[in-house]
Amino acid sequence: MAELGTTLNGQHHTDGRHRTVATHRPAGAGPAPGLSSVPSVLIATRHGESTANVEFQHAEAAGALSVPISCRDADIPLSLRGQQQAHALGRWWADLPSADRPRSVWCSPYVRTAETARIALAQAAGLGAVPVSLTVRLDERLRDRELGVLEMLPSAAIEAEYPEEAARRRKMGELYYRPPGGESWADVALRVRSVLRDICAEDAGRPVLLVAHDCTVLMLRYALDRLGEEQLTALEPVRNCSTSVWRAEGGRLRPDHWNGTGHLESAG
Repeated sequence: MAELGTTLNGQHHTDGRHRTVATHRPAGAGPAPGLSSVPSVLIATRHGESTANVEFQHAEAAGALSVPISCRDADIPLSLRGQQQAHALGRWWADLPSADRPRSVWCSPYVRTAETARIALAQAAGLGAVPVSLTVRLDERLRDRELGVLEMLPSAAIEAEYPEEAARRRKMGELYYRPPGGESWADVALRVRSVLRDICAEDAGRPVLLVAHDCTVLMLRYALDRLGEEQLTALEPVRNCSTSVWRAEGGRLRPDHWNGTGHLESAG
């Protein structure tokens, strides 16, 4: 791989109704489906820094009760830094060995994820690492966790406006706590398992890039690495445009590295 860092399971690693936009299977892209039951390599990344990430960082630091965001969660774009991170992700992609470069991209349809995928793909294509015709498949099962009545509320606002929900959240834990009108981590895990089945069916034997969100990538690791609740909740948050990689081995995807960010140094 292009980066090296800490270890995972004894290995060396760094330091997160479907709709088809388009698909493309280049000649010689790898083994045809049927020769393997899983992708040869699965790379997962969280979107680049979004404008909401910036606003929530300020709100949490100040103990604010609101954030200046009026659009839907699905419509939140990347910040300028997030765009730079997406370009860095594309350069990392281009530096991968040829056999590891994704031939298929699955992406959350939210603006910040689609923008990350588009920028990274254009960067990698511009460096000659992937065909210009390679396109992105959007799948709403990869969307961010829905928080219902807690959507767009900083921690201080949740404690002030929904103290009973805040207490229930602490009691239940993130894996099983479901806010009114929203989802638990376990709910997200169900849709992640569903999309994984389709990825394995459609892209077996090929390297795949998955562009999603913090919770979605966490649930991907939860499912693939068969983690327990305590192991899951001990994980650090998935960083913006970090890379997490699994490789096919014995009919399963085995962890290679997790939450790597060395490639983002040029993006600040």
